[in-house]
Amino acid sequence: MTATTDPDSAFAGARQTLLALRATLGRVIVGQDELVTHLVTAVIAGGHVLIEGLPGLGKTHLAKALAAALGLRWSRVQCTPDLMPADVTGAEIYMTAANGASTFEFRPGPVFAQLVLIDEINRATPRTQAALLEAMQERQVTHAGVGHRLPRPFCVLATQNPIELEGTYPLPEAQLDRFMFKLAMPFPARDSLRALLEVSLDDEPSDSLEALASPEDVLRIAQLCRQVLIGARCKDAAVDLIVATQPGPDNATADARRHIRYGASPRALQAMLRAARVRALMAGRPHVDVADLQAVALPVLRHRVLLRLESELDGLDVDTALAAVIDGWQRRL
Repeated sequence: MTATTDPDSAFAGARQTLLALRATLGRVIVGQDELVTHLVTAVIAGGHVLIEGLPGLGKTHLAKALAAALGLRWSRVQCTPDLMPADVTGAEIYMTAANGASTFEFRPGPVFAQLVLIDEINRATPRTQAALLEAMQERQVTHAGVGHRLPRPFCVLATQNPIELEGTYPLPEAQLDRFMFKLAMPFPARDSLRALLEVSLDDEPSDSLEALASPEDVLRIAQLCRQVLIGARCKDAAVDLIVATQPGPDNATADARRHIRYGASPRALQAMLRAARVRALMAGRPHVDVADLQAVALPVLRHRVLLRLESELDGLDVDTALAAVIDGWQRRL
């Protein structure tokens, strides 16, 4: 992607880059088009992503392909219960110079990459999980009282296995709220499984994937997305959806009162509008439409809304409860 001073050309070039990126990743990760679109949206919007799915579905392969296509420097952290915070953020190393002088030197950990894959984050202990909070929110790591800025762009892509319970530590709500999206990676359909054999039986396509953009392009497109207009109607609609997830207000919906224990935070409102701007750019519009909000509502909300214990015991899941809330919200627009 080349820089241009013409706003229309800049928007068109950014859209072309995003569509090419989505198409390329769709050929590498077969049958996960919606997941790929959401992932591209979050990276451009400057958000972090939590992907939940069974082992072997290609989550690591997807992260590698995304980093290669965007020319990002990436790293991987395989979480285990004995993983320490310094294993992620870095530590000071005792160094001796040639003249005999000695000093401590900070050696950055794997979090100092532009795309960081945290594999099976729920296997890390709460202490190590907490070490990621500052990095995800402040884009820096503080060690021995000294702050170290993380590279830009910076995105954390974390995965977790939904069926593994032994030896795991569920993420607290405060850390879940730092993720822009929580995405579910479904099992591929039969046709997708068959097509998978044609592209990745002997080799991983991400190993030979050519860059379609650069880190500078990612930052440039992200800046362009800030110029996408958000009208008062869309702002009001986004606020109404966040309020609809709250069980407390007098005007709370019946579904929220019945099933929801804790609704979405104001950070969810910000994440929804930032993601909607990217979706508008992908659609070739210079302004956000309600359809953009609808497209990102579920991945923004599903990890920020807690159900009542009675509803969970009745077998209700968050996606089903939110589908009812979102449907009611759409009818009131």
